[in-house]
Amino acid sequence: MTSTAQEAPQTPQPRPGTGAHTAPLGRVVFITAAAAMGGFLFGYDSSVINGAVEAIRGRFDVGSAMLAQVIAAALIGSAIGAAVAGRIADRIGRIQVMRLAAVLFVVSAVGSALPFALWDLAMWRVLGGIAIGMASVIGPAYIAEVSPPAYRGRLASFQQGAIVLGIAVSQLVNWGILNLADGKQRGDVAGLEAWQWMLGIMVIPAVGYFLLSFAIPESPRFLISVGRQDKAREVLAGVEGEHKGIDARIGEIETAMRSEHKSTFRDLLGGRFGLLPIVWVGIGLSVFQQLVGINVVFYYSSTLWQSVGINPESSFFYSFTTSIVNIIGTVIAMLFVDRIGRKPLALIGSVGMTLSLASVAWAFSAKTGSGDNVSLPDAQGVVALVGAHTFTLFFALSWGVVVWVLLGEIFPNKIRAAALGVAASAQWVANWAITASFPSLSEWNLSATYVGYTVFALLSIPFILKWVPEPKGKALEEMG
Repeated sequence: MTSTAQEAPQTPQPRPGTGAHTAPLGRVVFITAAAAMGGFLFGYDSSVINGAVEAIRGRFDVGSAMLAQVIAAALIGSAIGAAVAGRIADRIGRIQVMRLAAVLFVVSAVGSALPFALWDLAMWRVLGGIAIGMASVIGPAYIAEVSPPAYRGRLASFQQGAIVLGIAVSQLVNWGILNLADGKQRGDVAGLEAWQWMLGIMVIPAVGYFLLSFAIPESPRFLISVGRQDKAREVLAGVEGEHKGIDARIGEIETAMRSEHKSTFRDLLGGRFGLLPIVWVGIGLSVFQQLVGINVVFYYSSTLWQSVGINPESSFFYSFTTSIVNIIGTVIAMLFVDRIGRKPLALIGSVGMTLSLASVAWAFSAKTGSGDNVSLPDAQGVVALVGAHTFTLFFALSWGVVVWVLLGEIFPNKIRAAALGVAASAQWVANWAITASFPSLSEWNLSATYVGYTVFALLSIPFILKWVPEPKGKALEEMG
């Protein structure tokens, strides 16, 4: 699964020598890590459902189409949460939005673990999705606003790192609970079915997120916007260190806020197809990122492996190992995105994903049997497992990170915020389309479904070569 973010408000960087080098880095890292707990919950809540899919199907006796709508319900909430988080944060503050998201995560976890009907479960999934959407916006924005300019890029990567860590931990927890239940997703564990524990245990990190929000300061940008300059000065001194330029920094932030252009959808209009060409490029990046089928891995991998004859314990373990591969790929992307450039990294990923998906599609074409009696020949089973892991690796080291870097860079300053909003919305829609369609498509023809994902990965190559600009080494003011 990928992170959804919106551009954080930009504050002018201080001149060299204004004290960024004296910033108490340990304190800044703690603040950033606490805020990134929202990203951890984003990843955790998005992928924990992976372990409960088949149990939900059995518990409520539903078909693939209806089941897909329940799984995808969280994405509807995510779109809502992402759309409203920024405005709410401007009214009540960044920290209060974090606390609101934490409460929604807790309520969603408890409700999802104890549903009395399918519609009830879907409702809690939507509520959790709203929390995901809020966390996806407020985390990056807050981190950018409290980070000293000298460390901003590295600290901003905490959010993406927290997301992939949350995905991995959710799969590890699912695997552990399944083993406690003797390999049965509906097995009894302390009076509840295993899948209920999988969904409910998210209460623990959600409560941690809520408590940590009391240990970190409000964003100085928000404090200035509500006239609390003295408190903003105190926060800046705490994260940047005491220096003579604090008052100048306050003035720079005030000036920047007064001069900001609030971009609207109208600013995006123009060109042959209604929107400016660069906006279509941003939409294309978002859509291709989802149409290669990456979220099938994070939402359905346990079900996927069971559908080709792998036992539940092994299928849960493979879900965990792919999430570890996702972390490794993300770290690789963070190390190389500034060294070799965005386009080369994206191209490497597209080629790798195309070959990996093609191998998986070929392996699944050898599936035999039906119902609970299905299997893959040994050779094809190995190819499918290796292909799924290499696909995840190539996605994580390229499109998983590069798309968000590009979306933050390719748009002209005048339209950046509005264009990012449109691109993020396109990503949620594409994510929903893949998530809602996979169960029915896989029942129809699993191999053909993966051929479709392969085609999108292949088409992303000419898209990158022809239309995507390379922002590496350019100032944001040079774009557009």
